[in-house]
Parts: sequence; C-alpha cells; structure tokens
Amino acid sequence: MTKTGKGYKGIGMEGPIARWYDTNNGKAADRYDEQVATVRRHAPKGSRILEVAPGPGYLSIALARTGDYTVTGLDISETFVAIARGKALEAGVPVDFRHGNASDMPFDDGAFDFLICCAAFKNFADPAGALREMRRVLRDGGSGLIVDLRRDVSKEAVEQDVARMGMGAVSRAFTRFALRWFLPRRAYTKAEFEALVPAAGFGSYEVRQTPIALEVELRK
Repeated sequence: MTKTGKGYKGIGMEGPIARWYDTNNGKAADRYDEQVATVRRHAPKGSRILEVAPGPGYLSIALARTGDYTVTGLDISETFVAIARGKALEAGVPVDFRHGNASDMPFDDGAFDFLICCAAFKNFADPAGALREMRRVLRDGGSGLIVDLRRDVSKEAVEQDVARMGMGAVSRAFTRFALRWFLPRRAYTKAEFEALVPAAGFGSYEVRQTPIALEVELRK
C-alpha cells in the first residue's frame, strides 16, 4: 500500500513490506542500544517520550525496558502498529502504540518532554506539518531529535552501515541498493533541512552531519 498526501510519500510500510523491514531491522540490536544511549543523554528519568514513526517498535520497547520513561509511539502504518503492540506484549513492557499521522497527531499540546524520529522523516508527505506538530506536542522547554539518512551519503558510509546489520546476502544487497540509490532521493541535505525547520517555530535547532545521517536537534 502506498501512503501519499496525508502520510508517507513513496513506498508505504504495510503488509509484506512492513514484515520484511521488521525481520531485517531486528537483527541490528546494537543499533537500538546506541539509540537508547542517545535518548538518555537528552531525556532525564521520568520523561514522557514520543517516538514518531517507530515502525516495529524496537526503540520504544527498549526505552520502556529501562523503566525510566513513559513511552508512546505513533505510526501511520496499521501493520507496524499491530507488530509493535505484539512485541511490547511479548516483552512485558508498557508502550502506548497509536495509529496516526505525524502531521496531525492525536495528542494534547505539551504532552511530551522529548520526542525522537529515526529513519522516517524523509518519507513524510507533509514535512512542514510534521515539524509543526512536533513542536505543538512538546512541552515548553522540551526537545526532539530527528535522525535520518542524508541525501549526499557516500558509498563508503553505506558499506560500513550495512556491514553492521548482520543480514543475509540477499537482504544485504537490497539494503545496500536502497541506502545508496533509492532512499536518498527522498532524503534531505543539511542545507535543505536548515531551510525547512525555522517555519515550525522552534526556539532553537541544530543540524549535524554524520557519515550516513543528519541529526536534527530541536528545542522548544
């Protein structure tokens, strides 16, 4: 299913595609350990955390396992929401996975202390609307972090990232192709993101580059 206009642009994450994504991303457990460590640097114990577009829910569940946070996940894919709810149940951790749109979130103003969005922002059909909603649902003084593939990612950076994932040969080849040629077409450069953020009204922001990604820190 392709979500356009109100949700995702490009290939949608429903049915078999969502399940393939779940299977392959579940093999990169160390990646989620790193992301939990990143959240810990930004969000003190007791924080209300929103993950925007959590997919199968690995990061949200890992955050809930710490016992330090109240965690909510919002995804436009009904398949991902079902998968994530099942995984949270299996893990025995409380995560409130919701079905909804990043540009029209079903939450009150100021509902969260911190939010994170990983590897999904490039797929949003209404990125400006998603940023405005991110600001709205953060409390005054709250912050957010968007991490996503950079458009100008190098072949060397992709090779190093794929090598970490522990996938089989076929999945490795497909993922390498996607990260190098397909996904960057929808991704942003540092300059493009810096031009996009100001209209959302955040008090401050910073766009940093890693070899493979952009890290966008938002402060309300």
